[in-house]
Amino acid sequence: MRFSLLTLFFCNFIFAQTQYPKDYFRPPLDIPMQLSGNFGELRPNHFHAGFDLKTNQREGLNVYAVADGYVSRIKMSTFGNGKCIYITHPNGYTSVYGHLQSTIGPIQDYVQKAHYAEHSFEIELFPKPNELPVTKGQLIALSGNTGSSEGPHLHFEIRDSKTEFVINPMFFGFDQNIKDSKKPTISSLYVYPVAENTVVNQSRQPLLLSLALQKDGTYLASKVKANGRIGFGISAVDYDDVSNNKNGVFNVSTFLNGNQNYNYQFNTYSFDEMRYVNALVDYPKYKKSGQRVQKLFMKTPFPLSIIKTDSLRGIISVDPNLASTYRIEVSDYFGNLNSINVPIEYDSATPIVNAEAIASKYFVRYNKDSNFEKDNMSVFFPAGTFYDDFNLNFDVKNNRIYIHDDVVPVHSNFTITIKDSAYSEELRDKLFIARISGNSRSYNATTRKGTVFTAKSKILGQFGLVLDTIAPVIKIIKPIQDKWISDVKVLQFTIGDSLSGIKSYNGYLNGNWILFEYDNKTRKITHKFEDGIVAEGANDLKIEVVDNVGNSAIFETHFFRSQQK
Repeated sequence: MRFSLLTLFFCNFIFAQTQYPKDYFRPPLDIPMQLSGNFGELRPNHFHAGFDLKTNQREGLNVYAVADGYVSRIKMSTFGNGKCIYITHPNGYTSVYGHLQSTIGPIQDYVQKAHYAEHSFEIELFPKPNELPVTKGQLIALSGNTGSSEGPHLHFEIRDSKTEFVINPMFFGFDQNIKDSKKPTISSLYVYPVAENTVVNQSRQPLLLSLALQKDGTYLASKVKANGRIGFGISAVDYDDVSNNKNGVFNVSTFLNGNQNYNYQFNTYSFDEMRYVNALVDYPKYKKSGQRVQKLFMKTPFPLSIIKTDSLRGIISVDPNLASTYRIEVSDYFGNLNSINVPIEYDSATPIVNAEAIASKYFVRYNKDSNFEKDNMSVFFPAGTFYDDFNLNFDVKNNRIYIHDDVVPVHSNFTITIKDSAYSEELRDKLFIARISGNSRSYNATTRKGTVFTAKSKILGQFGLVLDTIAPVIKIIKPIQDKWISDVKVLQFTIGDSLSGIKSYNGYLNGNWILFEYDNKTRKITHKFEDGIVAEGANDLKIEVVDNVGNSAIFETHFFRSQQK
């Protein structure tokens, strides 16, 4: 959804100062607070929604309720925040605790009952206010590494309970637990020709500018000589005093001849805004090099609430007989500041470096529906799929549909349609639309009506129909066939599927469903005997795994176990 400049952008750069309680919440851990990720940090397809707190590189640390309240939501997932608890507090805020190893006490009892009632590891629960009350400092969980975590830590958030907006935890007094006297680091500065005819330092392509450190600690950029409209972008990170982690910066402001013309500050935002990180950064550069350059202008406006800008959206018009000074200020939450001064002057020189050549027959307007079709394949882009207009590379050949490359950011789903005439009716149930990259085939949820297959995607690239007739694979970690395993605490298997991926898995002990937890990083499923489902003596175990097109695999074994001690 797009908004007019009058409703979205303002020349007033003063953020509303909400009075947040400074001493209401305690830390969720009982070790010194160290960040491995901060609020607003730039992540793939999203801004980070809270703190990532270090847990001494291990799991199993005590996690405490930061204030009185009640557990209002519990989500157990194999991805995202993994095992996650939400606590609603009477002061209007909700605290969130993610990547947990396990819940504790009454919360664990509540979760365990739900697992067995729903016959699923992945559950989402919404307890009533009187079901799971907690007090400040109550032990609620153990820290872990579940979900999409890349290492042991605790993900911690604070949200507005009514709006669900995430809020920078620093505002709630947690800044008193963190030491940071270091200025943010600005590693690179780029200048961008915004209009087609703009020339910057005799180039029609973005340029890296050199930076010189001045005696007062600021930086002076090399002179920008241009004509037409230009914009700037920076790579910047922040470090605190106790770790080597690259954190995101808190505030970025730009000034043209002393007047502020662009600003964003990571105070609070909604989950609906998260994907606009792909519009804020130079997405093509990020995909090609891994470098996240934060653009300090908008070629086309997008509704990211943290951005405040002037009517030109941070774009600078370089006109004859006018010289300008442009200043960039980057600061962290503690007020440590780094700045760059950029001299700008008009120059009518002809370009030596021309714009990158574009060989394309097609053009997409971000605010218009677009449909492209060839042979038996088509793609439909609803209005608002993209952030900017662009020239599209599109083709159908060798049973694949080529939809540009993943160097243009996609905001919302587009639709791919493929009509099949090669496979028999029996095999069509085993087909899915995959995104194809080299030897990789990524499953897209696919629907079929007769011979027509449809899927949605948020990533550009090559797509085609893939046949999957191969059943998933189930392997036991340690064989137990006909063995006594009275001292074993868990049953573990690895499960996998090389094409369409696993849709579901279930375990049964003596005909009764049992809980297996899935770890997507190791592809292991684990059942804990402490659940108490095992029988005295002989036991029959059955594991069934189904992939996304219906192929299934079954593993059966028989073992003995004594509960006598």
